[in-house]
Amino acid sequence: MRNLLCMVVLSMGVSFAGCNSPVFAPVASSNPWQDDYSALSSMDNYRSWGTYNVHDPSCRKLGDYYYMYSTDAILGENRKEAEEKDVPLGYIQMRRSKDLVQWEFIGWAFPEIPQEAIQWVHAHTGGKGATNIWAPYIIPFGDIYRLYYCVSAFGRNTSYIGMAESASPEGPWTQRGCVVKTDETSVMNAIDPSIIVDSATGKWWMHYGSFFGGLYCVELNPETGLPVKEGNQGHLTARRATYWKDNLEAPEIIYNSELKQYYLFVSYDPLMTTYNVRVGRSDKAEGPFTDFFGVELKDTTNNFPILTAPYRFNNHPGWAGTAHCGVFTSDEGQYFMAHQGRLSPHNQMMDLHLRQVFFTPDGWPVVSPERYAGSAPRKFSAADMAGEWEIVRVQEPAYERRLEAGQILWGEGQLKDEEWNLSSILSFEKNGCLGKNKGNWSLSEAKQLLSLTLEGECVDNLIVFAGHDWENETETVLFTGLDSRGRSVWGKRIK
Repeated sequence: MRNLLCMVVLSMGVSFAGCNSPVFAPVASSNPWQDDYSALSSMDNYRSWGTYNVHDPSCRKLGDYYYMYSTDAILGENRKEAEEKDVPLGYIQMRRSKDLVQWEFIGWAFPEIPQEAIQWVHAHTGGKGATNIWAPYIIPFGDIYRLYYCVSAFGRNTSYIGMAESASPEGPWTQRGCVVKTDETSVMNAIDPSIIVDSATGKWWMHYGSFFGGLYCVELNPETGLPVKEGNQGHLTARRATYWKDNLEAPEIIYNSELKQYYLFVSYDPLMTTYNVRVGRSDKAEGPFTDFFGVELKDTTNNFPILTAPYRFNNHPGWAGTAHCGVFTSDEGQYFMAHQGRLSPHNQMMDLHLRQVFFTPDGWPVVSPERYAGSAPRKFSAADMAGEWEIVRVQEPAYERRLEAGQILWGEGQLKDEEWNLSSILSFEKNGCLGKNKGNWSLSEAKQLLSLTLEGECVDNLIVFAGHDWENETETVLFTGLDSRGRSVWGKRIK
């Protein structure tokens, strides 16, 4: 009955591929950069790290450039070599771009790790940790820029979120002090800050946290950028039931003014392997946030939708670790998501993944199946859709790993077969059928929304747009959306 209903819906008020207008076909186009950067991994090649060694990015358009700040995670980091060649390590990487495709590495934000942060961490860990600065976040205030950051010890909730200010996005930066700090007696963990300004009240809220107790939100004083109440650690916004094992971290908060909704993006699972992005929404900057099924994120249920997860299209070894995102808008109002992608099979190289973000008719964000490469926008006809497609249905990880502090154990950094989201091939026939008796498809040309049947399920409101096929080095047609279970559905036309 469901398949019959889907077929009826697909045949009403939509277009099949039968018109006589010129038909779009995938067009050859070189990738703007290569994925494997092992040849550039030595410390003195840092000027070539425009899209390489990107981890935990925060991005925003500031003046003439898009600026990106990230954790100083480096493939094959060699501190001795770095010292010999006078290359600083651990102090927040900075990049800039005018087109979101070509990125210039412009150095490190700080000359050292702030001493107050080091002292706090070392005093509670027996002198361990505090060797790096994690997860920076940039936000303007008037004529100044505020850069939030965290310093911690791996696998502990002894952590420090600090803030620095500058008159320029490129620094120099002046330290303004501690925002939140935690130790082994704290419920939460002071890492991964993300700031939002309430569109109605002007109040500032900082979301932060990790698998240690979940994610929290604390009100900041806009004038100082520090908490309204000194020492306040805020309130709970998201958690998982088995938080000591199943990772949850990296909150990213944005506001969509058209939908009048705040969106809290979070990252699940180990950062080197099955790292994946989920999202909840609220009409308040401080929450509470609910998921695709109306469940609060601070409940102990795993939440949906799931937007990214490890995936592999044909002609490529695949990507793991596709999470810890920064979400931002362009001057034209287009939303983008930046996150790391770890090149398989070894998952050591960290490439910048920058994806277009769209919102479904139901108001949920979804992301492009392919990285952004500057493709010009265009509309497609039903005739353009006919051809051979690769489809990926993004699922949550099925393999149960042994974890410590929410991360994989040493030596288990490669994906298991059942952890991959693999592609399948589907033929979109001109008559609106999918291959041989596999279902139907149709396109609303006015709305650029695709409907199709997949594995007996009617999946509609899939957003169609132009994009770059990195695996086949072509410009092509893409689609993205969600199925009825809140899992992403991706597609690209390959022939």
